[in-house]
Amino acid sequence: MNHVKIIECPRDAMQGIETFIPTETKVNYLNQLLHCNFDTLDFGSFVSPKTIPQLRDTDKVYDGLDLSNSKTKLLAIIANERGAEQAVNFEQINYLGYPFSISETFQLRNTNATIEESWNKLEKIQNLTVKHNKSLVVYLSMGFGNPYGDEWNSDIVMKWSERLHKELGINILALSDTIGCATPEVVSSLFADLIPALHEVEFGAHMHTTPDKVSALLQAAHASGCIRFDGAIKGFGGCPMAVDKLTGNMPTEVMLDWFEKNKIRTGIDKSQFQKGYEMSSEVF
Repeated sequence: MNHVKIIECPRDAMQGIETFIPTETKVNYLNQLLHCNFDTLDFGSFVSPKTIPQLRDTDKVYDGLDLSNSKTKLLAIIANERGAEQAVNFEQINYLGYPFSISETFQLRNTNATIEESWNKLEKIQNLTVKHNKSLVVYLSMGFGNPYGDEWNSDIVMKWSERLHKELGINILALSDTIGCATPEVVSSLFADLIPALHEVEFGAHMHTTPDKVSALLQAAHASGCIRFDGAIKGFGGCPMAVDKLTGNMPTEVMLDWFEKNKIRTGIDKSQFQKGYEMSSEVF
């Protein structure tokens, strides 16, 4: 509990930007982030270029990365078997990330599949990742609440977490708050229940929120046993469906300040992070 893993998510920050960011700019930025000593870099995705045109150059970005002196692991998002089949061919991608929503409505919106169809996809994707010695990170979309009217409660979150771990062998689950509806009370209650019940699972927090709520949410998650936190420099990204325009990713710099003040180690190289922070203005 005195050490946490920070997952930096430039992919999430970039994907909604309409103006195409040059591949060289992405590569330069990501190479700087690789010096910061993040646990994992969510660097790109293998999805249809029609769906997310900004990330159509993920394969070229990968080719430009200098991983020789970095301990940071790479994660790429996929939404179906085709994307997984592409991603597993890249030797130095460690993790494939799949968004599995416990909201039927959002699963259809996000991956054009029902929960049942998504489960079947996920089973095939997990088999593929195991075969290629990679690990699957499952993002439980709507993990902290549901704005679409679908039934939501902590028992539903527990049910899907148990099934994903026990039936498919998923060992990393990131609860995701897509539109910023999480409260400290819900965050605390969920992690306090899930982490002891599924002690072999590494639970993470991927939260979209407004700046005024960051500290309270971090406190609630960490105090309840969460040691894996996703963020993006300056809070870029987030969900376009969020009602509040200030809702974005957890700002990494705010997270790092909070952990430092509370004497919790992140392992981040401050000087290299500052360089990445300054470079972000060239990208966004």
